[in-house]
Amino acid sequence: MHLRANHPYPSRRSALVARNIVSTSQPLAAQAGLSMLARGGNAVDAAVATAITLTLVEPSGNGIGSDAFAILWDGQELHGLNASGRAPAGWTPDRFAGKDAMDFRGWESVTVPGAVSSWVYLSKRFGKLPFETLFEPAIRYAEEGFPVSPVIATLWGRAADQLGGMPGFAETFLPGGRAPRAGEIFRSPGHARSLRLIAETRGKAFYEGVLAEEIEAFARQHDAALRVSDMAAHKADWCGTLSQSFDDVTLHEIPPNGQGIAALVALGLLSHTALRDLDADDPLAFHLQIEAMKLALRDTEAYVADIAHMTRVTPADMLDPGYLADRARLIDSTKATDFKAGAPKAGGTVYLTAADASGMMVSFIQSNYAGFGSGVVVPGTGISLQNRGAGFSLNPDSQNVVAPGKRPYHTIIPAFLMKGDAPLMSFGVMGGPMQAQGHLQMTLRTQLWGQDPQMAADAPRWRITQGLNVACETTLPAETLDTLRGMGHDLTLEAPDNAFGFGGAQLIARLESGAYAAGSEPRKDGQAVGF
Repeated sequence: MHLRANHPYPSRRSALVARNIVSTSQPLAAQAGLSMLARGGNAVDAAVATAITLTLVEPSGNGIGSDAFAILWDGQELHGLNASGRAPAGWTPDRFAGKDAMDFRGWESVTVPGAVSSWVYLSKRFGKLPFETLFEPAIRYAEEGFPVSPVIATLWGRAADQLGGMPGFAETFLPGGRAPRAGEIFRSPGHARSLRLIAETRGKAFYEGVLAEEIEAFARQHDAALRVSDMAAHKADWCGTLSQSFDDVTLHEIPPNGQGIAALVALGLLSHTALRDLDADDPLAFHLQIEAMKLALRDTEAYVADIAHMTRVTPADMLDPGYLADRARLIDSTKATDFKAGAPKAGGTVYLTAADASGMMVSFIQSNYAGFGSGVVVPGTGISLQNRGAGFSLNPDSQNVVAPGKRPYHTIIPAFLMKGDAPLMSFGVMGGPMQAQGHLQMTLRTQLWGQDPQMAADAPRWRITQGLNVACETTLPAETLDTLRGMGHDLTLEAPDNAFGFGGAQLIARLESGAYAAGSEPRKDGQAVGF
């Protein structure tokens, strides 16, 4: 990896180089995390404080009622945490009889929130500072108010018309009857109250106590299924990671129910192509990545579910080297193909990363799924509830069919790169189905083509959708776009400054000196900060 003062991509930012770093999508949250490092905390303290603050300052992407995942290098080994919630006990298939798909908004999309448990688990096992200390910046912003940042204000305004009628939404998020504009001060005393209760009880108030009771009471008002018993039954899991190597670099992802396996499959497929012989911005390099990602996502969409329910097709089946070699042969280097799922077995999200001088690195993602999640906000609490239930299938033959106590298919995924036993980079690219695609692009740009974290974040992106369609940023060169069209790709062009579908990257790479280099997404409000 070569650190450069400038490069050919639009933002022209330089990578931040420091011994202690936090990188995320909102500056106040990044600085909240950095303040924990300055007070003697470690990367976990910084990550948790940043995550807590993000629930307030970036409510479009996450909230107290979100889910979370993390991959952590503790200085000696890698750990994976799945803190995603499960379906309420009342979500039997009969409850959804007559529907073609799960609801995307409202109470019938709300699963048990897991993010709070991630804060508790990470702090208890790896943190240095008192748990309550991690909440101080967020509580201060909730009580005293903070100026809303520009990109988040845009997303907030878009959500106002769509979600204004959802239970509890306007009371919390539309003060004065409208979304706050960029630079206006937003306060949320209910949010502050909830965070204090969570801090004082190490999460028990949220899962067993007064907040759980308020969530159930609001659910009952709307004939929803969520109960205190569902909340109390929740637990996060230290789940380890799945991995896939490309030459001497290994990409690690959280095992299903998340989509991270798609990035691993695509990387495995690309190891059987001529990608190594191409430059980063060669049109053929884009083509090969797009084709590999299509193959990977088609299988992911077909088979990924709660890992306990992946009994017919398992993650090992999807990553089987022989299967990947066979699938790679389907890639035509001259034209685009509309792939279908294979047969692996016969028969509006936030991301943050933090690293400290001791060598600890944290890759953390927290999300309410769609912008503001379900749109349901529990009155007086600031708790916006996620709509992860929309990720379930109603097809009884699917491994991902809805069932009580089951985790839904998840889009949010943290990533981590290793080289042998040494950590290389903690990173993520928030943004729904863009995330696995972004992981692939960041991995290859930094490791195969030697770009630094900021350069990789600044580079133009693509994302596949359905069939032969590929959405591309308008910053891709015209000749590249023409070549891809000539190969049969159906291209849709979107401007990076107003198309939030290309995700938000945050990256921290470890340098040979022991310091770090970080990049922060130029398409978002965020920044990398350090000392």
